[in-house]
Amino acid sequence: MKKEMVSYTLDSLPPLTDEQRANLRALAARPDSEIDYGDIPPLTEAFWQNAVRGRFYKPIKRQITARVDADVLEWLKSQGAGYQTRINAILRREMLASVK
Repeated sequence: MKKEMVSYTLDSLPPLTDEQRANLRALAARPDSEIDYGDIPPLTEAFWQNAVRGRFYKPIKRQITARVDADVLEWLKSQGAGYQTRINAILRREMLASVK
């Protein structure tokens, strides 16, 4: 028996039934002490040594118009494709340096 794939967006989700709402209320009322963490492996020191902050962080891009000196733009473009990405990387490096 072949089943069709169903997908939703936040705007197209069907409304919750009364039973679903009641289940959510019951879950919200339970104390955290009743949560079973038995299936979650403990986080060891080795895990934290290899952890990377913001590994899955993807900043939102915004389109802008900026004026750049012609020689700077030519230098960026001479390094190959992706000059806009390089501009962003340079600006991010400077931003992070100034935050420190």
